[in-house]
Amino acid sequence: MTADVWTRWPSREALSRAELTRPRRMLAWATRIGALGILLGTTFTNSDLHGWGIAAGVLGVAACGVAAWGFWRTTLEHRLLPSLGLLALLLGIATVGESVGFRVPALVLWCGCAISAIERLPLAAALPATSVALGAYAVVNDDVWLTTLATTVGLALAGYVLRLDAEARGSAQRLLAQERAARAAEAESAALAERGRIAREIHDVLAHSLSAQLVHLEAARLLIERGADRETILERVVAARGMAREGLAETRQALSALRGEMSPLEDFLSELVATTDGADVTVTGERQPLRAEASQAVRRVAQEALTNVRKHAPGAKVQIWLDYGEREVTLGVRDSGGAPGELSGSGAGYGLLGMRERAELLGGSLEAGPDEEGFVVTLKVPV
Repeated sequence: MTADVWTRWPSREALSRAELTRPRRMLAWATRIGALGILLGTTFTNSDLHGWGIAAGVLGVAACGVAAWGFWRTTLEHRLLPSLGLLALLLGIATVGESVGFRVPALVLWCGCAISAIERLPLAAALPATSVALGAYAVVNDDVWLTTLATTVGLALAGYVLRLDAEARGSAQRLLAQERAARAAEAESAALAERGRIAREIHDVLAHSLSAQLVHLEAARLLIERGADRETILERVVAARGMAREGLAETRQALSALRGEMSPLEDFLSELVATTDGADVTVTGERQPLRAEASQAVRRVAQEALTNVRKHAPGAKVQIWLDYGEREVTLGVRDSGGAPGELSGSGAGYGLLGMRERAELLGGSLEAGPDEEGFVVTLKVPV
């Protein structure tokens, strides 16, 4: 054994009765009641007791109860000196009781102190205390020496078995507490991840839609202040209304995605290019289902890339391709370039930074930059 084994206390979980099962509790109470019955029965059925003797017996039993309760509390709090002091008090009461004729109660107390010391104290302190208690028991007991030896060894083993059982129970309780803490942390992490996902969806859908509406409405306000003709102002208002409709449709799509009710990715891209002049989509590879987060990332990147084309290169032709690989799915969006549009300075809201962040959260990557003609965005996410 190492030094730590000799000086280590049984854990608080092992010494406590908080997680005892009902059968164990009933057995423990039955044992205590039995021991108390022996003490009371052998104390007060002694024919030599009368007057002050009965009072002394009552006082002795009460003192034993208080000392035993105090020993349980101090060992639970891992306080060595008070625990040894209370144990010594119990041994002293047993010795005094035996000297004045209470032999059986004294034997019960010595046995109980021996078992409790091994069960609840560090071994370095438990072994001397148990030796004293069992030594007193062996000296006073009038059985044959072989029976007395077998009894003392059995009591010592019983105390050690109770100690091992308590430590096993304490370890199980600690593992259960750690498992509960891990589950709580996992649930909290999942909740935070879901909140982040919802926040990204709201940001992705509303940010660029509202910013574009704001640009159109601000332009309409300036036109009104400058006295522009009705048709020009109406054109801006209609454009803002169109942006609002698109934002509402995207919001519904985002809500469907959060509920897990998404249309096939190929159908979504076909519907997306149908609303964009000069755009076409190509799908290659063997179709396979994607995680909701990966599917939504592809949708958002495609939407944002087309939005950027409308802002920065209106009228440009757009090529979109989706390739299903064995380990990853690749989305590419390339435009043919063009003159900057009037919304090019309105800000992307989500933009390349948001697209790259979404890809990295999924363990993928995003590359964006100019090519020979225009601008190309390439997204790769794991299958």
